[in-house]
Amino acid sequence: MPGGRLSQQDRQRIAAGLTEGLSYAEIARRLDRPTSTISREVGRNGGPGGYRPEQAHRATARRARRGTPAPPRAAGAPGGTAGDEIIELAVRTGLPRITARVHVDLLLSEDGRRTAAELTRRLEVSPASVSVAVNYLVEQGYVRRERAPGRRRDVYVVDDEAWYHTIAISSRQTLEAARAAMTTAETFGPDSPVGQRLSRGGTYVERVIADMMESAERWRTLLT
Repeated sequence: MPGGRLSQQDRQRIAAGLTEGLSYAEIARRLDRPTSTISREVGRNGGPGGYRPEQAHRATARRARRGTPAPPRAAGAPGGTAGDEIIELAVRTGLPRITARVHVDLLLSEDGRRTAAELTRRLEVSPASVSVAVNYLVEQGYVRRERAPGRRRDVYVVDDEAWYHTIAISSRQTLEAARAAMTTAETFGPDSPVGQRLSRGGTYVERVIADMMESAERWRTLLT
C-alpha cells in the first residue's frame, strides 16, 4: 500500500529500476510511492551504485528490531539527500545518471578536485564510465582537466568559472543551430512559409543568445 513499509518485492523493483537507469521519480510512480521514499531507501542502503534489495531488506529489519537510526551513506555515495536531489534534477534535464553523479561528486568535494581513480572508487563504477562522463563534462565546460603536479595522471576540477564556461559553450552551440536555421531559410526563400518560419525562429534565438552572453559577461565578476 502507498505509504506503508517497503516489501522485499518493492525493493527488487527498485533495484530493477536503478539498473534500467530510471530516475527516483519514475521508480516511485511504478511503485505508487512518494519520490522521497525511494530517495531515502536508496540513499541509506548503498546509493544508486551499491543498492542491493536483499541486503537493504535485512538491514531495514535489523534497524526496526534495534530501534536504531539508519547508518550514514557509504563513503562512495556523494552528497546525501542534497546530492541525490541535484542528481535527479540533472537526470531530468537529460544528463546521463553516471555523468550527473560524477558532476555532483566534484561539486560537493571540499576542493572541487578528483582524479579518475578517486571517482571510480567513490562512485563504484567502471573506469570507462568515469572516462565517458568526464569527457562530456569537459566538453560542455562543467569541468576542466589538469595534470597533477609531478605525476602523469589527470585531475578533474570544477570551480566557480565553470558556470560561465557552461553558459558560453551552450550559447555557442545554440547560436550555431540558429544560424543554420537562417541559412536554410535562405535556401527555401525568404517569402516561403518555411523560409519565414526558420528566419523568424533563427533571428529570435540569435537575439536571445546575444542578450544572455552580454548578461553572463556583465555578472562574471560575481564568480571571482
